[in-house]
Amino acid sequence: MPEDRPPLRILLVDDQPLFRGAIAALVEREPDMVVVGEAANGLEGVEKALALRPDLVVLDVEMPVMNGIEAVRLIREQLLDTKVVMLTVSEDDEHVFEAIRLGAHGYLLKDLRPDQFYDMIRAVARNETPIAPAVAGRLLAEIQSGSVTRATAPAATEGTPITRRELEILRLVAEGLSNREIGRKLSITEGTVKNHVHNALEKLHMDNRIQAAAYIVRQGLGRPSSGE
Repeated sequence: MPEDRPPLRILLVDDQPLFRGAIAALVEREPDMVVVGEAANGLEGVEKALALRPDLVVLDVEMPVMNGIEAVRLIREQLLDTKVVMLTVSEDDEHVFEAIRLGAHGYLLKDLRPDQFYDMIRAVARNETPIAPAVAGRLLAEIQSGSVTRATAPAATEGTPITRRELEILRLVAEGLSNREIGRKLSITEGTVKNHVHNALEKLHMDNRIQAAAYIVRQGLGRPSSGE
């Protein structure tokens, strides 16, 4: 990352001290990230987020006092510029759809390798919405089957002026591709992909890429890829 850019300021919220300490140690290894605070439950996490105003909150789902779902709702309501990444132990977590509806910027499994964790945190900083592959596969499968409610996969207003290029890119988003991968596939820059995604989300009145992917699938405009 450019040397003149300040490190990503991260707040860690998890009720397991050992796991939280391990994540903190991982973060501190990287020059472009720094831990600015830690919390042991959702309520404490919200309080510290309001006090510290971090760039990103890494938030466990299951915690005492206040769980991660309620915490993400409060954080996103009050800190519009703070991104939130959820952590869970299983891709079968029933809260994944609710967290995404409430504006979570990513949903990761706790068994990630360190390099995967770094990549996904940096993807959030680039305004992407990383979802652990197992979680994304389940999410899109349930969207296709109709199990996901329209509150999670909102419909755009009729006649939304989305361009053909934006639609093409959202189809690739629905296949789980990152901005970098989409850029390579379409022979355009990552920045151009980012701009198209941003513009499409604005037009569709949606908060994140997963909601847009859900819209694409539900409207029959594209299907998750099953491989080459």
